[in-house]
Amino acid sequence: MVGVSGGIAAYKSVQLVRLLVKAGHDVTVVPTEDALRFVGLPTWEAISRNTVTTSVHDDVARVRHVALGQAADLVVVAPATANTLARMAAGIADNLLGTTLLATTAPVLVAPAMHAEMWAHPATQANMRTLAERGVHVIGPDDGELAGGDSGPGRMSEPEAIADAALRLLAPQDLTGLRAAVSAGGTREPIDPVRYLGNRSSGRQGVAIALEAAARGAEVDLVAANLAGDVLAAAHHPRIRIHPVATAAELGAAMKTAAAVADAVVMAAAVADYRPAQAASHKLTKEEGILERIELVENEDVLAALGAARHDGGAPEGQIIVGFAAETSTDPAQRRERARRKRERKGADLLAVNLADAEHGFEKHDNAVEIVGAEGAVVAAAAGSKREIAAALWDAVVALRR
Repeated sequence: MVGVSGGIAAYKSVQLVRLLVKAGHDVTVVPTEDALRFVGLPTWEAISRNTVTTSVHDDVARVRHVALGQAADLVVVAPATANTLARMAAGIADNLLGTTLLATTAPVLVAPAMHAEMWAHPATQANMRTLAERGVHVIGPDDGELAGGDSGPGRMSEPEAIADAALRLLAPQDLTGLRAAVSAGGTREPIDPVRYLGNRSSGRQGVAIALEAAARGAEVDLVAANLAGDVLAAAHHPRIRIHPVATAAELGAAMKTAAAVADAVVMAAAVADYRPAQAASHKLTKEEGILERIELVENEDVLAALGAARHDGGAPEGQIIVGFAAETSTDPAQRRERARRKRERKGADLLAVNLADAEHGFEKHDNAVEIVGAEGAVVAAAAGSKREIAAALWDAVVALRR
């Protein structure tokens, strides 16, 4: 749940809600009446995909003012104005946000936002100490430009930082101390300076896997093959190091370097099986006729090479390797059988087979996978957002490590 109080920083909370929804969470927004003077109710409903109300008198049969707090896994208040912080400290519950905060036993994260003088006031500081003693988590405020041209401590933290803090509170820290190498995106094999052989992978699934690992405490090397700007921007995280690559050869080299020190390797990128034997230095033309007969040579099988390196002592002891296989077959049994053969052939511990159709897989926000383990057993299955798929995958890795 995201509570929004009446401050100019409320506009930034629209992006916060968007980030949490994109991460696969069901977000209910509870604004105060003053908050709606800054951002209107239709915006909150559109961005959260849930009904929004400010009144304790709505949905009385379900006792909404209690049910919201009981159902929440986490409550984020952003912005948390001086007034809201004071009400929280005093336990005042004269609106829907106040009653929800009293009814919840979930962790609470506040992102203060106010003028510097209000933040420094002894009353505000006393309220913050009271909330800290009760276990309320705090992010910010930052030091920077404030409304009205002032500057100083009191600026609400950026939505990305708040979302990261929220996701850390939601995620189990079962990957703390683990080093992960993850590939994402699709390789491109140049034909000439303007053409290439490629595929439709957006990299969203690989980025979701990297972000989930980082949220659960891992240090991640993300080998990113030709990610679009918005996908690449979403991958930025304090515990993710991004290594941009373009071709299968570049991806293979980067993954071998990262895997040499990784406890877990996830090959989510779509790697081209073949490349032109020679890339032309100039744009090929129809008149030349060369485009009709491009000679292809096979690329190295990166996943198989990583599996072989592990068995040759080129990886940490106990390293787990996860591969991906995109299939278009509508027969689940056929997809599983192909996954079983591929897992054995590549030397992977787990292989996630995902359905690539009009609704799932490449260039989509949703996915559906079955994860095949030893002896061909399906050890996990998940369908939903790519972040939900990532969570299921890391759950399978954690179970295998145990």
